[in-house]
Parts: sequence; C-alpha cells; structure tokens
Amino acid sequence: MFRGERRLQIAALPFRREDGEVRVLLISSRGTKRWVVPKGWPMRGRLPHHAAALEALEEAGLVGRIAVAPIGFYTYPKRLKTGAIQPCEVDVYPLEVAKERKVWPEKGQRTRRWFSVADAAAAVAEPELSRLIAALAEPSSP
Repeated sequence: MFRGERRLQIAALPFRREDGEVRVLLISSRGTKRWVVPKGWPMRGRLPHHAAALEALEEAGLVGRIAVAPIGFYTYPKRLKTGAIQPCEVDVYPLEVAKERKVWPEKGQRTRRWFSVADAAAAVAEPELSRLIAALAEPSSP
C-alpha cells in the first residue's frame, strides 16, 4: 500500500501506567540495534490496528489493548533487502500493555526495555516518532 511515493507501514506504541507515570516500551531493531517501536507491513485480511497488535506480539511479546485509530504517523527511510531505500510512512497505534510474554517469536533477535516518556522520546532516531512518544505524557493521552 502506498501514500504518494511512500509505502505504508503500521506500528504499535506500547505503554503502561506505573505509579501515575506513563512508561514506554521500545525494542532494538534487528539490523542496527537502535531503539524502535514494533512495526511492519499491513496484513491482508487484518485491520491495521490488529496488524499493529500482532507486530507487538511477534517482535516484543506484548499483549494488550490496541487503539482502533492511529495517534499520528512518522516517516523514515527503510533499507530493503536489495539495499534500496524505500521511503515509508508509519501509522502509530497506542497499545496499552497488559501482559509481557516470556517467550515470543523474535525474542532472540531483539531487546525490549521500558523507558520513561522523556527517555523513550530521546532514544528514537525519528523526530516525528519522538513527538508522538512525548505526547503520551500529556493529560489527554490514551
């Protein structure tokens, strides 16, 4: 699926409330090991928010309540297996985490870690994603 020249992806933004504070879970990317959110391509036969929840389960072992509508999007240049760069636009769905599985499909390939909102916003490379994460600290956040 494309939006203009950009391919569309979906992502989950995992969070939980802990002692009145919002915490955000980030995972390491497989290639560069930088901090990212679980994301992937849309899935045929699945609504976008369901696909985002499945990415969170597969990439981070997370189960929870996913929002039906995205809170925004961010863009980034994805390096494809061919080496080509594909501009991507990623719709971001908040996921309130209820359970963290001990075993999940990509466990050996990624690290997962809980951050404060400010630290998570600082840890990601994409400025638009950083702003979406920072917005979780606002009183009207999901």
